[in-house]
Amino acid sequence: MTAVADIQKVDGRKARGEKKRRAIVEATLRVIERDGVAGVTHRSVAREAGVPTTAPTYYFATLDDLLIATLLWSAEAMCDDVLKIIASGTPREIARSLAKAVDENRGRTLAEYELYLLAGRRPELKPAARRWLDLATEVAKPADPVAFRAFLAAIDGLLMQGLIADVAPNEAELEPIVSFLICGRDDSPAAAREE
Repeated sequence: MTAVADIQKVDGRKARGEKKRRAIVEATLRVIERDGVAGVTHRSVAREAGVPTTAPTYYFATLDDLLIATLLWSAEAMCDDVLKIIASGTPREIARSLAKAVDENRGRTLAEYELYLLAGRRPELKPAARRWLDLATEVAKPADPVAFRAFLAAIDGLLMQGLIADVAPNEAELEPIVSFLICGRDDSPAAAREE
């Protein structure tokens, strides 16, 4: 066998390993969507991913390792999504995406927030939970980082409120709120108190 063939063989194994690792992480998020974080076991994730029961422990020795990997993967996906939404620049597009997150994609949004909240109790998960904010700030390079972080915090709040609402807010209900967050208004409660 030639050296090139050896490299291709190793690269093929590595690619298959990365593919399996990603399948396990994606399956973990689906288990959380369905059963909550409490439902995550190496066995439940293996079943969801369609891999041998030993595969999750091969790639992730502990459940914390698995949850951290899932948080990091989710954070990067969330960062990409949020930056695309913000790049649209229009309150309508942002409101449409938020409405979709709390209605059509409610399960995934709920799973992601459950993971983030778990980090409040598990210090080893905190860096992974903060990853999406750090990524978003780094990629967006906002002129005013404080205003950008405040905007992202408000978006988090809107999503949390939408998840606990009896009826998920729609685009039309969210658009004026998003517009206010982006543009502000002279007749806001804070402006009225200053007069």
